[in-house]
Amino acid sequence: MPSTIILICSIVLIALSFIIWVCSRYKKCPSDKIMVVYGSIGKNKDGTNRSAKCIHGGAEFVVPVFQSYAYLDLTPISIQVDLKNALSRQNIRIDVPSRFTVGISTEPGVMQNAAERLLGLQLSEIQELSKDIIFGQLRLIIATMDIEEINTDRDKFLAAVSSNVETELKKIGLRLINVNVTDISDESGYITALGKEAAAKAINDAKKSVAEQERDGSIGEANAHMEQRIKVSDADSIAIQGENEAKMKIAMSEAALKEKEAEAMKIATTAEKIQSAKALEESYAAEQAAEEARRAKEQATLEADIIVRAEAKKREMELAAEAEAEQTRRKAKGEADAIYAKMEAEARGMEEILKKQAAGFAEIVKSAGGDAEAALKLLIADKLEELMRVQVDAIKNIKIDKVTVWDGGHKEGGKTATADFISGMMKSVPPLNEVFAMAGMQLPSLLGETLKENGESDPSKETDTPAESVIIE
Repeated sequence: MPSTIILICSIVLIALSFIIWVCSRYKKCPSDKIMVVYGSIGKNKDGTNRSAKCIHGGAEFVVPVFQSYAYLDLTPISIQVDLKNALSRQNIRIDVPSRFTVGISTEPGVMQNAAERLLGLQLSEIQELSKDIIFGQLRLIIATMDIEEINTDRDKFLAAVSSNVETELKKIGLRLINVNVTDISDESGYITALGKEAAAKAINDAKKSVAEQERDGSIGEANAHMEQRIKVSDADSIAIQGENEAKMKIAMSEAALKEKEAEAMKIATTAEKIQSAKALEESYAAEQAAEEARRAKEQATLEADIIVRAEAKKREMELAAEAEAEQTRRKAKGEADAIYAKMEAEARGMEEILKKQAAGFAEIVKSAGGDAEAALKLLIADKLEELMRVQVDAIKNIKIDKVTVWDGGHKEGGKTATADFISGMMKSVPPLNEVFAMAGMQLPSLLGETLKENGESDPSKETDTPAESVIIE
């Protein structure tokens, strides 16, 4: 009997332990987490093995030995993204500091991506992975937009960022919760210039509105004064007219009744005329004041229109002057480039000519067996005829209109004064050897040698013949 009781207690204890163990494998998922069950999960609809099963807000029995589980935290992750030197569509680099808030998505398909790609990663690792994706998408979006769109139309910019970034984040199982872009700046100062332009425009519009309101107030005040004076003048005129009519009736009645009051009637008549003259004078003054007020109103309106047109014309002239200056600058630059290109082409041509001459001279030296002097002789022999022609041409075209000769006879040697004149003229042409000497060269021996004593008579030994002369006119 005791052994039976022990056996029964043992069976009950084992069964109770088994139930407790089985219950411990029934895992409940908190609302701020995703429970990922992995292991032998089953197959997908296409027949492939499922990598994991994601549960949010429920419970799941985890089969011992064959399955295990882990949690993904749904706590939002804040990521500071300081994008610098991003290139916009206008090729202007801007800085876009921003803060992104992301979290693991609970959508069925996206949650599966998170289980496959983020399970087991630390929070810092998830932040770095997300930051890399956000950096790439931000640069891509900024490259397709102008700075004006990014700076002024923030809704469009944020919508583009949310759409592109969230699409990429879903691939790793994340969702975009919030985007906060702070002040956008650029290194060139373009955004600052846009702000100054908008502020200046707002100030100018406000000044214009104030000036228009002051003008309208002045015109309204002038009109009110004019109407007031006209009405007062009309009332005074009517009152005086009534008084005069009453006096006229009294005077006429008294004149008809009493002859003695004729003088009084005369005085009354005179007073009547005086009052009538005053009434007319005041009426004319009122009409003149009204006309002046109307003229002042028209003058103010005309001046305001002229000022507006003058400002517009001034701005138009300034823009035209700026355009003309830019055109002049471009034209001057084009002319300078053309002159530079022409001079560069001439220099290249001269360089080619010198290179060709040097190459030709090298060929001549080569043909002369490497002897430079022999090559020089070849060149001189080629140019000898031309050199002789130049010497002859020196006196070829000398024109002598009239020659008067007084010749007293022959000198020593049988020459006359006329022959000496012609011979001296020919001797004035430099000999060929002297031409070479002027150029720092020596005449080759093949063309002859200069005689030290050429057999000419010594001028000191010549006998003078009286009364010989040559006059050229």
